[in-house]
Amino acid sequence: MFMGEFRHSIDSKGRIIIPARFRSELGQAFVMTKGLDGCLFLYPEGEWEELTAKLEDLPFTKSEARAFVRFFFSGAAECDCDSQGRTVIPSNLREYSSLNREAVVIGVGNRIEIWSAEAWDEFEEAAERSYEDAAETLTELELF
Repeated sequence: MFMGEFRHSIDSKGRIIIPARFRSELGQAFVMTKGLDGCLFLYPEGEWEELTAKLEDLPFTKSEARAFVRFFFSGAAECDCDSQGRTVIPSNLREYSSLNREAVVIGVGNRIEIWSAEAWDEFEEAAERSYEDAAETLTELELF
């Protein structure tokens, strides 16, 4: 399970350090793709295969399903880490997520997310205001 928050710089070659505690679970090869809310998603190969199987079961006759699958897969890239724990973020994904110099790498259960520092700070501030309301709603689902 991925959890935690880490701030890292992106170098001039578009590389970012994946935190050591994430690398062992992420594995040598993994998939990076366009995420939701303007961030990037990183999946270990096994998680990616499970997600792919679910997405392939979506009805291709529904335009929303086709659009989502196209968007999600078109941004996907197979990645790995170098000996220093860095991975290259492809330029199209850096552009999509507005990644420049500072980034935040967070663990979100079965995946890792990479956010621009500015976008993460804005998201976190907004989420903090609604955190308790969300918790009340989630208690109805018996999660707490």
